[in-house]
Amino acid sequence: MKVRKKISLKPPKLGPRLQRAFRYAAEKHAGQTRKQSAVPYLSHLMAVASLVLEAGGDEDMAIAALLHDVVEDCGGMARLREIRKQFGPRVAKIVEGCTDSFGEPKAEWVERKKDYLREVKHADVETRLVSASDKLHNVRTILTDYRQHGEAIWTRFSGKKEGTLWYYRALSDEYQRRNPNRITRELEIAVAELELAVGKKPRSARKKAAASSGR
Repeated sequence: MKVRKKISLKPPKLGPRLQRAFRYAAEKHAGQTRKQSAVPYLSHLMAVASLVLEAGGDEDMAIAALLHDVVEDCGGMARLREIRKQFGPRVAKIVEGCTDSFGEPKAEWVERKKDYLREVKHADVETRLVSASDKLHNVRTILTDYRQHGEAIWTRFSGKKEGTLWYYRALSDEYQRRNPNRITRELEIAVAELELAVGKKPRSARKKAAASSGR
């Protein structure tokens, strides 16, 4: 019988490795910004690391959160090998599990996201927590931007409006399916709020409507 590894809720020991990971992320993502904005990309990585630590993650998981996009955006498999050498196999494994593309040219957007959804189904609890934290910050940012700029924001995304909404709903459902935690619950809330904001009936409301109609 496979024993699930529980995430410790004790205060994690944070030290020079985390500081080194921060500098590494800042260097590799230097000059990058969030989609069509002036917001430094590093702010997203800091936010994801913060969410991971608030949810009980340890130093390795926080390091992986800081580095979760560096393989996809800054060097592919060569970068993953470098991460494994500098920060260890556990960090590298989580980063690999948060990556949906390892080189150029990238696969077509829908296929890439479908492949990632299949990978998430089998990911370990640590990888799922870091990945869900990434998606939670993304959805919260999308919701804030939508409230400020409206429908114009969807031009930023390869999946446009419908594809983006589908992807985050599918991810949220998968994260809730196995080992739900505070991050996955907050993601469910954020996705439902985004659906409501854009005029799409949230999943919970759709279930109630189907039940009341006898379907």
